[in-house]
Amino acid sequence: MKIALIIENSQAAKSAIVHDALNAVAGPLGHEVFHYGMYTPEDKASLTYVMNGLLTGILLNSGAADFVVTGCGTGTGSMLAANAMPGVFCGLIIDPTDAFLFGQINDGNAIAMPYAKGFGWAAELNLQDVYRKLFEGERGLGYPKERAEIMRKNRGVLKDLKAVTCHDMLTVLKNVDQDLLKAAIAGEKFQEYFFANATDAGIRDYIQGLVGAKVAEPA
Repeated sequence: MKIALIIENSQAAKSAIVHDALNAVAGPLGHEVFHYGMYTPEDKASLTYVMNGLLTGILLNSGAADFVVTGCGTGTGSMLAANAMPGVFCGLIIDPTDAFLFGQINDGNAIAMPYAKGFGWAAELNLQDVYRKLFEGERGLGYPKERAEIMRKNRGVLKDLKAVTCHDMLTVLKNVDQDLLKAAIAGEKFQEYFFANATDAGIRDYIQGLVGAKVAEPA
């Protein structure tokens, strides 16, 4: 699984802590982590929580990522922005129990975490425990197990509802403020990671037109 990590500007100083914790869990499980920034508070490309949501939508809908890990000071802003995007089902995750229940009941494709509120001593251990609950086993099995089928059905109903209430991602990209969009994809490693992994031709072509990049098709 391709896991994208996105950190916004207010929490950029903690980027290495979050990235290391995610890699420590995801790597041994056979997942790839792609860190889209921010990397330090001094990065030229600065991401707000709104940009986190837009970037989450781009990565998931294009196929560049299968799952997105993001957040902000409380996690709420990034969660709201991500859920504004088509095809994105993002949970606000604070502890391992949240992670387990989100994975088993909601089986979403993104999480937002608080990296300021409650982020204290041994925070990196909580991060690792959260990631283990998300990535070490099969998601969507239900909890309690006897309600698995109704939970699966409700996920389908929600997916269909969101498809009706949201534009497709390419339409979003064409109509969103283009300066906001360009800022969201201005990260140091965005082009390297995105064009190597994105599979949706329409989204790839539109982003390519914005950045003026000459890229090969993904393998």
